[in-house]
Amino acid sequence: MIRLKTTWISSAALLACLNLSACRSAFVQTAIENHTGATVRLVEVDYPSASFGTQQIADGGTYQYRFKILDSGPVKVTFTGGDNTVHTSTGPTLKEGEQGSLTITLESGGKVTWTPQLFSSK
Repeated sequence: MIRLKTTWISSAALLACLNLSACRSAFVQTAIENHTGATVRLVEVDYPSASFGTQQIADGGTYQYRFKILDSGPVKVTFTGGDNTVHTSTGPTLKEGEQGSLTITLESGGKVTWTPQLFSSK
C-alpha cells in the first residue's frame, strides 16, 4: 500500500512539473554589452511590436532585459557613443514565438555584433 501511494505521489509530482514547464511563456533574455571604450548613452532596442532601453551603459558594463516576441521582424539598436555620435545597427529577424538569448555587443567605431541563440517554442 505504501509503495503504491509513493508511486502515485511521484507520478503526480512529475506531471505537475511537466505541466508547469509546458505553460511557461516564451521570452528572449537580452544582454547589451558595452565594449566601446567609453560610456554609451540613450541606448534603445526596437524589436517587433515594442522597444526597451536604458539611459547609459558604462564601458565594460552589461544591461539585461527580457522580452516576449509578439510579431515578426528585424531587431535594431540605436545608441550615442562617447564622441556624441548616434549609431544604429539592424540585427537578425525575430519570429513570433521564438525564445532563447540575444547578446548585442557594442564596439568602438559604432560596430555592433549580434549573437542570437533562438529557437521556436512551438
